[in-house]
Amino acid sequence: MIFEKLQAMVSDQLGIDAAGITENSRLKEDLDADSASVMMLVMDVESEFGIEVEDDAIEKVKTVGDMVRYIEEKQA
Repeated sequence: MIFEKLQAMVSDQLGIDAAGITENSRLKEDLDADSASVMMLVMDVESEFGIEVEDDAIEKVKTVGDMVRYIEEKQA
């Protein structure tokens, strides 16, 4: 469920087809997200999932799957 929501958010934010986004997709290398896009995505994630994403966590999140696991941990 979290992955599907995040997949749609990434698709909307980056203007790419959701079908091409997997848990292994790297935000910058595979999906061409720049720093501004990543920050916008983080703000969307915070709003959608009711969590706060720490600055140091942003540096560690490389893939869509990393973000899914981070959200799951914050919601637990």
